[in-house]
Formats: sequence, C-alpha cells, structure tokens
Amino acid sequence: MPRDRSIRSVLIIGSGPIIIGQACEFDYSGSQASRSLREEGIEVVLINSNPATIMTDKVTADHIYLKPLTKKSIREILEKHHIDAVLPTMGGQTALNLCIDCDKAGLWQHYGVRIIGVDIKAIETTEDREKFRLKMHELGVGVCKGATATSFLQGKEIAQEIGFPLVIRPSYTLGGTGGGFVNAPEDFDEALNRGLHASPIHEVLVEQSIMGWKEYELELLRDSIGNVIIICSIENFDPMGIHTGDSITVAPAMTLPDTTYQKMRDLAIKMMNGIGKFAGGCNVQFALNPDNYDEIIGIEINPRVSRSSALASKATGYPIAKIAAKLAIGYNLDELKNAITGTTTAYFEPALDYVIVKIPRWNFDKFHGADRKLGLQMKSVGEAMGIGRNFQEALQKACQSLEIRRNGIGADGK
Repeated sequence: MPRDRSIRSVLIIGSGPIIIGQACEFDYSGSQASRSLREEGIEVVLINSNPATIMTDKVTADHIYLKPLTKKSIREILEKHHIDAVLPTMGGQTALNLCIDCDKAGLWQHYGVRIIGVDIKAIETTEDREKFRLKMHELGVGVCKGATATSFLQGKEIAQEIGFPLVIRPSYTLGGTGGGFVNAPEDFDEALNRGLHASPIHEVLVEQSIMGWKEYELELLRDSIGNVIIICSIENFDPMGIHTGDSITVAPAMTLPDTTYQKMRDLAIKMMNGIGKFAGGCNVQFALNPDNYDEIIGIEINPRVSRSSALASKATGYPIAKIAAKLAIGYNLDELKNAITGTTTAYFEPALDYVIVKIPRWNFDKFHGADRKLGLQMKSVGEAMGIGRNFQEALQKACQSLEIRRNGIGADGK
C-alpha cells in the first residue's frame, strides 16, 4: 500500500532532558525519523525540552519547539499548526506518557490528530502491568506468578501470598525507575513505597523473582497489512536481575538453540499482534530458564523504538527508526528499498556474519553517595560497541572503546 497522502504534517514528540536511562538513543531515533518523513515531503513539527540534541538542530525538522513536554505545550502547537498525525514512538517512555495524557484530555480528538506508529490501546496494555499480565494469559504466553497493587496494604497481601524473594516493577516508568528485587520481608516496605511513588498511576507489579535466568530481546517491525520481521536477537551477558541498560549485551544471541529461538520468534510475533494492529517497531524481552530451555517467560513488550533498537540498528545496518517512520505513514515492508544493498527490500531480515558486543559505561565517581550495586534500575551513563569476527574480539574492542584506560580485559595485566 502506498503512503497515506492524507498525512501532510506530523508532530514528533522528543524524549526530554538527558537523564540516566533516557538520552542519546532516542535522539538518534527521533532525528532519523524526522529525516525519513521529510524525504516524503511531509512537514515535520518537533517538540523537545532539551536543546542539546541532534533532533533540535534547525536542519532536522521544519518547525522546532524547545518547550516543556506538557499538555499545554502540545495544545499551543496544535493551535498554531494544522497537524494531521502525531508520532510518539521516537521519544521513549516520556513521549508515550505525554501521548496518553493528551488523549485523555481529548486534545487529539478535538484537533483531528491521528496517532501513528502505535495506538493508545497498545500503550496501555504494555505499560499497565495488570493489563499486560491479562493479555499474556489470553495469548498463552508464560508470565511470572504475581499481581498488581495500587496501595501499600494490597502490596503487602500479595507479597505474603507469593513469598520471598520477589520483584517490584512500577507501571509507566522508564529505565526500571523505582523497581527492584526484595529478598527479605524487612526490606519490602521501603521498596514498595518507592515503587508506588515512582509510578505516575501509583501502581506496581509484585511478582515472583526469576533472578539468574537468561535474558533475551528481539527487535520487530510490522507493517499495516500484518507483515512482521525480526531485525535482531540480543542476548544479555548478565542474567535476570540486572537492567538491560546495565548489562553487557551480545548480538546476535550466541547461546540460544535454534528450536528455542524459533519458539521465541513465534511468541514475540504473537505478542506484537496481540497488543494491537499498528504499523511500527516493537521490542520484546524474554527470560529463559537455564535448566529448562522450554520454559520461556515474557518479561515486557515496548511498542516503540527503544534503547535496544538503536543498538540493533547499528549492529545490523538496518535503519529501524527510519523504516518505522515510513511504515507509520502507510508504506509496507516490501515497498521500501534496503539502502545498503540497493536491490533487496526492507522485508528481508538482516543476517550477521560477525558479532556485536555492547558494554555499559558507569560514572559513579561523579555521583557521590550513589549505590553502586546493579539491579532493576538503570545506572549506566553511556555505552561502547565492539564489532568482531567472534565474541572475544568484539568484547575486547568494546572494552578498549570505553575510555577507562584499559587495553582490553586481561590484555593489559590488570
């Protein structure tokens, strides 16, 4: 299907200020999507509160607004410009939350603005922990034993029922903010209060701990007629219990048997199709029991371009944000050319004959008093990527690129 000609002007919502867990990866995606839309002759209006980004350069969009990411700012833009559609998937969790707030306030409906790249139902299903659990049960995807709590008393009752150790995951947060593992009852009250406070809707998921399980991610793209491709599989070197942003990650997955990978692919596609019929990108995370490869659990699904999408794009050469923006305005995967090969279409899944390793970079020395213990809340401030013919080569190159005065793990005698 050719692009939707009724979309002549698109509003892109940025990710806001640079904080741990939300920074350059969304700037990379937003600027790529903006250029992709302008190639099609679409007027791009961009809002972001952070001037220190590529996406706010005057050459990136037709109209740029350095304003707070609030409903008031969105209303002012909608009154000034005739916006046909809004693309909230390039600004991370901040953009999705703002999109939902504007929808609840009736702004999109009042000004006749369509949401492209995702739909409200998909955002609510994936970010609301209880809705996510119910949807996974409906689809037949395994999830951890647990329940959602909206009050302190409710959380205590769930913890008594499940037993310890357990994990707390707040709804509608980025980078695992407010989440964590609780190994003993005496630590639970503080962790529960922190999680309820971190969630904008004061809701947390209290669930059974699967710390130590293997963690994998898949990057997917889907077009408007239901074609789905897997861009990349990513394996976390660190097990469950460490936020993926703080984990060494490897692409493609190195220790996954083909039968298990095919099962994971099928589950990821089923999950993406189950949450909505939007055209765009998706990130799906799984946990795998190291003692039983048939036991796969769905951890979460992000219906947006994510931190891992930027890594997958650079690892494979497949411009996920660019293609996702094209799909959002009506194109199908088989209508888009692969810019690298020049002959194949975007419908062909990338094949890697090399290994990518990403190592996080921490800077605890600048944050005096910060807890250096890694957990569900992301603490790294950057990352380095290494490319090699095998895992060892890629790991050493990534280590050398961290700028921490190391020539590789073990290679410098340290």
